Amino acid sequence: MARTLQLFELQVLLAMLRQGGETYSVPIVFDLEQRSARRVAPAAVFIALSRLEKKGLVASRIDEPGSGRVRRYFTVTRAGVALLKETRQAHARLWKDLDRVLRAHRS
Repeated sequence: MARTLQLFELQVLLAMLRQGGETYSVPIVFDLEQRSARRVAPAAVFIALSRLEKKGLVASRIDEPGSGRVRRYFTVTRAGVALLKETRQAHARLWKDLDRVLRAHRS
């Protein structure tokens, strides 16, 4: 059975890729807010990250500095990158030949 991503999970993974390497939830929230032009709840991002980790699509580690806040850092796993590539290809197939149809519909 092929794994699928919920839309918000896909958006979180794409934001993580844009961050490059390890990241934590706050930069992901900022990226999503900037690109979607809407407010994104930090709790929603953290919940999505937890789901993605359970699916094996991201991995995390806790950073406990001597001073300051404890942070959980996340990285996209190989399985996560592979599923992103599959998802991109599936979306491309779904969109194929629809430009003409969309141009015909006036908004």
